Amino acid sequence: MPHASTSESVTLRIPSDIVSDIETIAEATERSRSYIIVRALRTYLMNEGSGILAAIKGRDQILNGEHEDMDDVLADIDRIVSGKVA
Repeated sequence: MPHASTSESVTLRIPSDIVSDIETIAEATERSRSYIIVRALRTYLMNEGSGILAAIKGRDQILNGEHEDMDDVLADIDRIVSGKVA
């Protein structure tokens, strides 16, 4: 049985100056253009993208009832600070 592909082909338009930089970096590092582009996308996802993905996940958790009431959380903190916790 053949292995399922772990990647997908995507067609996009990239400004020529960026393609030129990607090609220069790929040549200098002896990597493919795809490798350089995937690394750039992963960096984006770790930085800006991670905040967006976290917000989406949080929204979904709230919609699914997976949250705590802030007043309850603050009351728990007050009990912990005052030493009234078992």
